[in-house]
Amino acid sequence: MNKKIILVFTLVLAAFLMMSAVSAEGFFGFLDDGSSESSNNETTFVVGFAEFPPFGYKDANGKYIGFDLDLAKEVAKRNNWTFKAQPIIDWESKEVELNANEIDCIWSEFTIDGREDHYTWSNPYFNNSQVIVVKSNSGIDSSNDLKGKVVEVQSESSAYNAIQNNKTLNDSIAKINQVGDYDTALMDLGSGVCDAVVMDYPSANYRITERFNDHGFKILDEHVAHEKYGVAFKKGNDELRDKVQKTLDEMFKDGTVDRIAQNYTNYGIHEQLLHP
Repeated sequence: MNKKIILVFTLVLAAFLMMSAVSAEGFFGFLDDGSSESSNNETTFVVGFAEFPPFGYKDANGKYIGFDLDLAKEVAKRNNWTFKAQPIIDWESKEVELNANEIDCIWSEFTIDGREDHYTWSNPYFNNSQVIVVKSNSGIDSSNDLKGKVVEVQSESSAYNAIQNNKTLNDSIAKINQVGDYDTALMDLGSGVCDAVVMDYPSANYRITERFNDHGFKILDEHVAHEKYGVAFKKGNDELRDKVQKTLDEMFKDGTVDRIAQNYTNYGIHEQLLHP
């Protein structure tokens, strides 16, 4: 009799433990919402970007769009990858996020020049220029008129490097202010905090047209510097770079890149493409 009781108790206990294990698995599975998925998963393409319209930004519906992101989405689609746009909140931390595998690449109006050895790069796909934005009534018509003036750029941007590498311009201006973003810089320009902003030509076109309604600003014809954009991968990640490059070359060849660029023709995208 005692042996039967012990046997029944043992069976009940075993069943209870099995149910507990299943419940625990379900509980912890519920806690795991997939956010820990590594960007190295071959089916997921995590693209790091900052808000640099018209290359990457959030539209009125909260959807991430832009020339660079549209290209990246098409690359992911053709490789049967799940596309994920990952905003880089602090632009200065972009390389840290890439090296930590939190993102697979930086595809964000990103200049190759001067950074050749920091990343594994795609071929350049866009020929950009740095331009000077001033108030329409400022009386500033060329870089020569910036002598003794205050110029603003975005922190950690190629615009800052462009000024530093232009000895004549760098020696003539009174001060360079580095700010968090170009919307802030243009607001500072409008309020008189600075006298000029040096920034990327397409970005200047977009912001002046869409965010400041063409009111009170002009872009000087003179270009401070020319540079090329590319897609940056973790140093040594040739395998992913080669896959993306092959797909991007196919997209250029079949006209897809040109068709995507036409969506942003008002901002000077199409005429500055670099075909392979």
